[in-house]
Amino acid sequence: MTMTNDLDERYRSVFPSWLSPLYAEPISIERGEGSYVWDLEGERYLDFFGGVLTTMIGHNQPDVTAAVQAQAAKVMHTSTLYLNQPMIELAEEIAEVSGIPDARVFFTASGSEANDTALLLATSYRKSNQVLAMRNSYHGRSFTTQAITSHSSWSSTSTSGLDVHFVQGGYRLRSPFRDLDDDAFTQACCDDLEQILDMTSAGSVAALIAEPIQGVGGFAIPPDGFFGQFQKILQNRDILFISDEVQTGWGRTGEHFWGYQAHGVTPDILTFAKGVGNGAGLAGVVARADVMDTIKVASFSTFGGNPLAAAAGLATLRHVRANDLQTNAKRMGERLRNGLHAGIGDVPWIGEVRGRGLMLAIETVHDDSLHPDPSKALAIAEGCKARGLLVGKGGLYGNVVRMAPMLNSTESEIDEGVAALVATIEAIA
Repeated sequence: MTMTNDLDERYRSVFPSWLSPLYAEPISIERGEGSYVWDLEGERYLDFFGGVLTTMIGHNQPDVTAAVQAQAAKVMHTSTLYLNQPMIELAEEIAEVSGIPDARVFFTASGSEANDTALLLATSYRKSNQVLAMRNSYHGRSFTTQAITSHSSWSSTSTSGLDVHFVQGGYRLRSPFRDLDDDAFTQACCDDLEQILDMTSAGSVAALIAEPIQGVGGFAIPPDGFFGQFQKILQNRDILFISDEVQTGWGRTGEHFWGYQAHGVTPDILTFAKGVGNGAGLAGVVARADVMDTIKVASFSTFGGNPLAAAAGLATLRHVRANDLQTNAKRMGERLRNGLHAGIGDVPWIGEVRGRGLMLAIETVHDDSLHPDPSKALAIAEGCKARGLLVGKGGLYGNVVRMAPMLNSTESEIDEGVAALVATIEAIA
């Protein structure tokens, strides 16, 4: 029988050195059920990371599993060169919930490809290679999206055909404006945006791309209304706004279906990925028709709109909406946050507990300072694993623990996760 140690050795012998498992002693995941997964040795873990926010409504979710099995028995792949009902139905439903008027949808296979496509649309529409992005952002690992990633630990190249400038934004804990109240903070960032446009642009910026909540950046959140103020400046200069909803979409924030809705804006372009397929490779772009139709040559995506992934996406989206999992995300997110504050609120090396809905993070620092302490975040991840809980890591300095439970998590599952987190942090303290 294959065991985890065997897989680890084979993993390291065949994959590149820059690809590595999360833990010092990696775990294998053989199967899952709901919010739980089991390794090859039969150990059970409560999954608070969902394959990086991708398994959104539980492992082996009956609706999704049935939809995938039924579609697999018909046809698994056709591409967008052919009509298929799941792809068209899913596009219709995503256009409806996007909030973008006269919306058009283009499917891709990953969030990186979706953001790459969004940049292609914006730069073509505006006939400019100038792009704005946010500091502490992450938008993907493709050649183009690396250029708009302001995260040195994830930036593998500085070479790009884009002219990119980075704006102050949502990571308030380390912002030079962190001591300002919400309104003053937003105004200071708006002033920074205007100055960048006045001083560094050649007069025709294509777009600003932003995550409403920065994912890899450690679930950093700007004040509500922040991007609404940004959009006023952008619209005065005909600059498009792209909302990267790869991690914030589908009701995860609890208060809204999309992260952008906290800001009183409607994006010109929206990208999505991860959770909508509940594990299937599914992503895409939504844009106004005039923006989407700026491409005049033939184009398609081999795997975008794949019938198998589209069937999974339809089942996932319909399950989220039919069961009002957005409301559950808000309620369970508050329970998780309250439990963490009660259990670890006075720990001096926790710089911040932040997030929204079922998108929570703990940033670790050296005692009573802002100096990042990645060793503590690593210790939390390892300690939680030892207690049967899987969490993620992130942040610019690798000092943020990220938690993203399933949208249909129960009170008992949240409480179990809180208990493991609190016990781990108490043991470290």
